[in-house]
This record gives sequence, C-alpha cells and structure tokens, in this order.
Amino acid sequence: MTLIFGIETSCDETAAAVVEATADGRLRLRSNVVASQVEMHRKYGGVFPEVAARRHIETIHAVAREALEAAEVRPEALSAIAVTHGPGLAGSLLVGVNFAKGLALAWEKPLIGVNHLEGHIYSLWLSQHADSLRFPALCLLISGGHTELLLVRGHGAYVLLGSTLDDAVGEAFDKVARLLGLGYPGGPAIERAAREGDPRAYAFARADLGAERPYAFSFSGIKTAVMRAVQPQPTHGRRVRGEEALKADNLRPDVNIADVAASFQAAAIEMLIEPTLRAAQAHPVSAIWLAGGVSANAYLRAQLAARTDLPVYAPPLALCTDNAAMIAAAGYFRYSAGQRDSLSLDALPMLALA
Repeated sequence: MTLIFGIETSCDETAAAVVEATADGRLRLRSNVVASQVEMHRKYGGVFPEVAARRHIETIHAVAREALEAAEVRPEALSAIAVTHGPGLAGSLLVGVNFAKGLALAWEKPLIGVNHLEGHIYSLWLSQHADSLRFPALCLLISGGHTELLLVRGHGAYVLLGSTLDDAVGEAFDKVARLLGLGYPGGPAIERAAREGDPRAYAFARADLGAERPYAFSFSGIKTAVMRAVQPQPTHGRRVRGEEALKADNLRPDVNIADVAASFQAAAIEMLIEPTLRAAQAHPVSAIWLAGGVSANAYLRAQLAARTDLPVYAPPLALCTDNAAMIAAAGYFRYSAGQRDSLSLDALPMLALA
C-alpha cells in the first residue's frame, strides 16, 4: 500500500489530503481537507495575494494535522509528500513548498513537486470514471487562471494544442459576475443566475480566431461586449473604463441580469466547446476530459456531452476546484515513475505544463 500526503497552496485554498494507492494501482481518497478563503477575498472581487499568503501561514499546520487525523494515518506510514510548486501566486506557493520541505526533512520522506495543472487532470483518477480512463485523451483544462486544450498521450506526456490569448474563462466569469453585482466567485454565481434567464436574449459575438489558430481561445471581447450591452453609453465626455466600469451600480435600469448571465454563459461555453470538438476530430482520442474549476459548470457538461459521441469525463464536483487530493493523486504517479525532488525544490509561479 502506498500513501501520498498532498499539500496545495497555489492560490487561496489551504489544503492537505491523503490518497492511498492499492496494489492494483487504484486510488482511494483517505482524507481531503480544504480551508477556503473565499469570504476573506469576496470584498476585493478576487484574490488579494498578500492576504492569501498570510492566511496560508496561519492555517496550514492545522489543515495538515486534520488531514492526517481524518485519514487515520501517522507520518511514519506515509510513502511520500507531494506539493504544488507552480503555477500560482508566488507568496502562496512558497508557504506550501517550504512547509512540505520541512515535513519531508523531519519525517525523512521523499519530496515530490507537482504542477498544479497536472493535479487538476489527475482529479479524474479519484472519480467514478477512473477505470475507464485511456490514453490518448483530449483534456480541456479550464479555471480562473488557465484555459488550455491538451492532448494527453500518457502519464506526464502532454501536448499543448491551444490556450487563451487573453483572459482565462474563469477570469471572464468572475469579471462579468462582478459587473452584474452577482458576487465572487463568478462561475457559480453566473450559473445560478443563468438558470432563470434566456440564453438567446443577448447575441454576444463569439471570438473568431481564424483557421491559423483553430484550438485557441479569447474571452476579452465577450467581456467587453457584456459591458457595452448593460451599461449606459456616454453621449459626451469620457467613457467609463477600468475598475469603475466593473461596478454593478453603473448598469442600465432596463437590464435583465438573469438574461445577461444566461446569454454570456451560453456564448462563453460555446467558445470552449468549438475548439474542443475541432481538436477531437483532428486527433484520434479515447475521450474528452474536463478539469479545473470551470469544469463544475453543469451547462458545459451537458452541452459538450450532447455534441460529441466521445465519452466526456469530469471530476467529482468537490474536486473541481483547488484541493490537495488531486496533488496527492498526481504525486502518486510521479512517485511510481521514480521522481524524487531535493530540498532545493523551488516555487515556480509561471511553471508550464506543456
């Protein structure tokens, strides 16, 4: 039996988990503890990096202890310690990496650095679909900071087919939610509001990136289109821009927020699906995988499944957003492949996956 202790502090979630790998390679979640900072950052409309890092320092010991206790595991029984070392916020990453290095030294356990994005992919190995996962597969990795389309050829073998040219889709959801006064985080808020709206009420244009970039994404244009549709247009003087333009109290009185949310969601999801389907047609793959926080969106899951004959697999909702279970899962496969990192392991805020 292999037991991997995972630590995740890439953004605003302080998390620790224990994942068990059985003799036949199946993964079982023994514990998964997440201390969320959402309420702390809500007033900023997004994550405030310095606040996030300080909160990680305050909570990481308690979170790690709770994860071990919930798993009923003592440190000496662990096989290795896996920790996110990038990408993410520099201060937040440093807290987790340095904590993991301290544990590895004190407990005399191997240290394994894990790419946060790879962790999101390996959340699928903790799902009910784990036995059905086959290579090669197409993975749409979508979150607040990343929008990438990957060809996954094997464990740790990725080809980046396309990515966003500007905003990540999760960032676009956050900004539109803030504009509409729906709160933070924006993804769940937009999805809730959209249930009461008409997705055909507003014809927001989809980005056309041309045949040269068939698998690329762009969301800055639709964000601007929403802003122009719901805010009064100046007849003289300066146009409202920047942070001031994102204030919900600047909306036209006739705006139906539910309709805007539904129309924006429909357009944004279509802009995710179209490149994904093009890639699935161009590359022989076994399935389409969804990963990352935005993969929790029920509209996305339903629309994609309805438009392809390939299986569409997504993580359990609880493992879509940042957590340490996914880091431990990815860490297990890297541990099995022989990866061992030294205590010089560093936090790499811009770490790429492929």
